[in-house]
Amino acid sequence: MKRQFEILLAGASALALLLGTPALAQTAGEDDAAAQDQGGLDDIVVTATKRGSAQNVQDVPIAVTAFGSDQLDSLHARSIASVSYSVPNASLESVGTTPGYANFSVRGLGINSSIPSIDPTVGVFVDGMYLGVSAGVLFDTFDLEGVEVLRGPQGLLFGRNVTGGAVVLRTTTPSSRLRIDARAGISSGLEKRASISVSGPLVEDRLSGKIAVYYSDDEGWFKNDYDGKKVGKNETLIVRPALRFTPADDFELILRYEHGRIRGDGPIATNHGLYPRDSFRVNLNYAGFTRSDWDQGIAEANLDVGFGNGRITNIAAVRALSNDTGGDVDASPQTSLHSRNNTRQFQFSNELRYAGSFGRFDVTTGLFYFEQDINYAESRLLSGGALLVSGGGRQEQNTFGIFATVDWRITDTLTLNLGGRYSTEEKSVDIASIRGNGCNLDTLNCNYDFRDRENWDGFTPRIGIQFKPTNKTQLYASFSKGFRSGGYNFRNLNPNVDPGPFDQEKQDAYEIGLKQEFGRIARVNLAGFYNKIYGVQREFQAPFPPFGNFQVITNAADISIKGVEGEFLFTPVRGLTVAAQFGYTHGKYDKILFDLNADGVVNARDYALKLPRLSPWSYGASITYETKVTADTSIEGRVGANYRDAAFYNDQNTGLLNAATMVDASLAVSHGPFKVSVYGTNLLNKATFGTEAPLPFFAGSTFSPLNKGRVYGLELGYRF
Repeated sequence: MKRQFEILLAGASALALLLGTPALAQTAGEDDAAAQDQGGLDDIVVTATKRGSAQNVQDVPIAVTAFGSDQLDSLHARSIASVSYSVPNASLESVGTTPGYANFSVRGLGINSSIPSIDPTVGVFVDGMYLGVSAGVLFDTFDLEGVEVLRGPQGLLFGRNVTGGAVVLRTTTPSSRLRIDARAGISSGLEKRASISVSGPLVEDRLSGKIAVYYSDDEGWFKNDYDGKKVGKNETLIVRPALRFTPADDFELILRYEHGRIRGDGPIATNHGLYPRDSFRVNLNYAGFTRSDWDQGIAEANLDVGFGNGRITNIAAVRALSNDTGGDVDASPQTSLHSRNNTRQFQFSNELRYAGSFGRFDVTTGLFYFEQDINYAESRLLSGGALLVSGGGRQEQNTFGIFATVDWRITDTLTLNLGGRYSTEEKSVDIASIRGNGCNLDTLNCNYDFRDRENWDGFTPRIGIQFKPTNKTQLYASFSKGFRSGGYNFRNLNPNVDPGPFDQEKQDAYEIGLKQEFGRIARVNLAGFYNKIYGVQREFQAPFPPFGNFQVITNAADISIKGVEGEFLFTPVRGLTVAAQFGYTHGKYDKILFDLNADGVVNARDYALKLPRLSPWSYGASITYETKVTADTSIEGRVGANYRDAAFYNDQNTGLLNAATMVDASLAVSHGPFKVSVYGTNLLNKATFGTEAPLPFFAGSTFSPLNKGRVYGLELGYRF
């Protein structure tokens, strides 16, 4: 009955959690003024199509969920994980073993690993820069102009390692007029936050600048049964300056820099051999630590040219990350397994592209280069502190890609989409198996016992068709290919087994969709998909005393995944927005190449297993209402509820991620440039975790890093 109530609550607010709450809202024209007075939809534009300018999401033949800065404020999103339940068929959360380490899954494709040599299935891009490792992705977000979540393979424009989808983040650009956005907040935990962004002209019409600073001090949401103290502490500082130089009307140069620093506790995990699955109780004799630092710079140059009335864009980016963490993996008052992971990563990338139009042909083409060096080591303190083992690896990687796409507008209502991308990648590794004196964690020097070099390449074409009988209706269908890079296992416990290479996985993807608007009142977006993945990469984890888990990575099977999803937006009167979303996904093993359940034979029991990180159903709804009290005073209230089914954590189906209904609410009063907000998230206080790894230490023992439960907060804001 309780679950039925939660499901009813998740769907009760009626239709849609925004397909696109505005990422960039354009002002309606005069023809739409009357509709806006009665309550009308804003246009939603996205940049992920890499055209010379942003496109209306209703014209884009892919499934996209977009959030603008106002939307993120309304959700009180502190990281990308904060919007996870608001996107159909998606889980944008942390793996938990390392704070800030992303473990995103879209349409049933995700990974179960904090090993930095394992490439993601969902790529993350910040201001056009691809993040080469999943570490350092889920730190606090602020100063964002928009977030775009592209579902389904995006190999044509983004290359390899986007078989599940892509998450595109855009920070704010320096403005040509003075803008100030300052905020201060406090939430239960106790967590204190403050941020300020100042942007404006430095040289009129030629040079503008921005400085944005964010600071948070979290005293810890969880109480440790071991000593009665709070755990989950962390302190975050992010500094983000930027310049925009426009020496001529047809040229701009945007320079962005970011420095980030985090100090705090390690992962806060419960153990389901000690506590029930709906509990937030933890019992750790080691709080662990997090020391994370990153610096990144991005230079974006845009030149408008007469050739095809187009634009040439070049984005050069560099990033250096140091991520050193320690944690109580046995999640108990014993010292059965304490870990430390130290990652140093450096990356450089450059993308040069052109976008223009020639009559009925719209062309986008480009070149992409990416290189990164990863140096990683881990240690495990075992058997009551009597045994210390370590291992790790280093990897040098180079990637090159060339792509082109053409949209041929055959008629005013029919468009043919054609494109292809060729990518080649080489990885060179040195790996030290986990053993005594395998690595020095401070210097990252290791006694390597395996060396190898391998390369992969792939061609990822896309063909699609768009039919627009009216400017409010779009039907589309597409076929595309994608691939995910092969690689190596840095976490090798058996020196008699080579840690790779495992081969790349390949994908055939089919999608059909409908995007429909009803005047300025309602919007409906639907999509259906079928994906076939060959040689899917899987990380198998098995309890292995006294080391904790034994992990093997291999191309385990051919699988197929199909599903449907929908997003709805309804604005019947001015100020009232009703939104909802749903997603259904079904997956199965078509051909098994590895003994999934480790019983010594591949048989019907293996084929009966469920795909990991695949939640069959997700759905939810929200209602937002804003009204003016006086000419310069308004009140906005929002309530939302979103549900996601349980999903198995691993291929053996021995770990289960909880089903949960996330309910949040907020109330804000604005007066001129000032705004006061009170809010609550996870109001049902549901226990969720992104990992449930079985451990061999006692019956039912697991490592299950927790997300926060119910949080109340107050925020003061000033925007000029």
